[in-house]
Amino acid sequence: MAKNYTYPGVYVEEISKFPSSIVPVATAIPVFIGYTEKAENIVADDLILKPIRLSSKTEYSKYFGGPRKEEGIVITINETQTNGVTSDLKAVASISESVRSKHIMFYAIQMFFANGGGTCWIVSVGIYKSLFSDLPIKTELEAGLNILKEVDEPSIIVFPEAQNLPISDFKALHDSALLQCKTRQDRFVIMDIHGDHISLSNPGSKLLLAINNFRKNGIGNDNLKYGAAYAPNIETVLNYSFNETKTDVINVINGTAMPAVKLSAMKDLDTTKYEIAKNAIRAIPCIVPPSGAIAGIYASVDNSRGVWKAPANMSITDCLRPATDLSESELDQMNIDTVNGKSVNAIKAFTGKGNLVWGARTLAGNDNEWRYVNVSRFFIFVEESLKKGTARFVFEPNNATTWVRVQAMIENFLTGLWRQGALLGSKPDQAFYIAVGLGKTMTVKDIQDGNMVIEIGMAVIRPAEFIILRFSLKMAES
Repeated sequence: MAKNYTYPGVYVEEISKFPSSIVPVATAIPVFIGYTEKAENIVADDLILKPIRLSSKTEYSKYFGGPRKEEGIVITINETQTNGVTSDLKAVASISESVRSKHIMFYAIQMFFANGGGTCWIVSVGIYKSLFSDLPIKTELEAGLNILKEVDEPSIIVFPEAQNLPISDFKALHDSALLQCKTRQDRFVIMDIHGDHISLSNPGSKLLLAINNFRKNGIGNDNLKYGAAYAPNIETVLNYSFNETKTDVINVINGTAMPAVKLSAMKDLDTTKYEIAKNAIRAIPCIVPPSGAIAGIYASVDNSRGVWKAPANMSITDCLRPATDLSESELDQMNIDTVNGKSVNAIKAFTGKGNLVWGARTLAGNDNEWRYVNVSRFFIFVEESLKKGTARFVFEPNNATTWVRVQAMIENFLTGLWRQGALLGSKPDQAFYIAVGLGKTMTVKDIQDGNMVIEIGMAVIRPAEFIILRFSLKMAES
């Protein structure tokens, strides 16, 4: 609206020729929901069920402490003596899955940051429970999930300890998480396979049994495009934390076992054996679900390449090996589920390449539109960015002037994504289309009802999941 001037002179008016801009939302900010050593900012437990935004392991330790100290480790020191003189010492430490602590949030956070993770959120649902009875409880994890309904920034949901739930509770928890993703349309779930940890003593076919059980009883059939599952568990370089006063050391001399002593006592009795025993504990493979590392890889790929790049064929840092070595036939069964399409992305060791994420499918693996993780997450990213970007036009006049402004703003945003390689097509009009206006996307009734309808179509990049090389024998021409 022109200003009414009251006296002669020269007046300068600035006219904006650029459309409003859309700020891309963050895409790889996970929230980890689980149990912690403490949850304290000012007073004890004041951070339980309080989502906290962090950006480093140091911050995590400040508010939530460290790992659960294991109390079920047994160390056997085999000693060879000749005439009372020790000639050989070898120590082996072990911990059974049944007594190992189920509280592994700290290890998941370590793997997240090791694999390129940055900002994340933590929801502590409670303090570590008594050892040997520290199974997670569905209602407590659900309480942490429900708190997130009103938290805007997190874009990935992870339950590092969910493998230890009964499978019916595992299903209910993840179905609720997928429903929250569908309702908010701004987040995605990374899942581990229920029962994978049970397969460690008998890998291979046991993992496939766990996957088949997961497909049948561990996840429902709704909202599958909002989640992806990964297997097997991974053996890491991480070290267990342990309580020396509750760690047994058994000294076996020339085949005869001596009475067990505590590791804390061994420190005063024999410093050499004490150090050998601690080294043996460090050699115990710390096996964890892959979800923490995968969340870090999502963040790393998003930051370096973009959310439209499939988070696959990526090496997992601090991973020694997958807990189960998979054959090609087993990979086939994981990648494609002909019945329900519940694909499970593999983690596989490759000679000379390391341990790679070898799959990029959502749980909707048979869906032509939402089969791939990057496609689903890219749409979440664009939808959330546009929703926030167009909020400024609420209550603006619903007329052609506003429609042109909205279309120009969205077109600039999508053109920028196309230039970065997120969309197919040699020209922008081959990569996307935007329609808004009376007779295009709206009727007179829509305008009377206050509805501005914008239609957007995008040709999203899909990963080259199968590369086919075709060869033929060329006959000599002379």
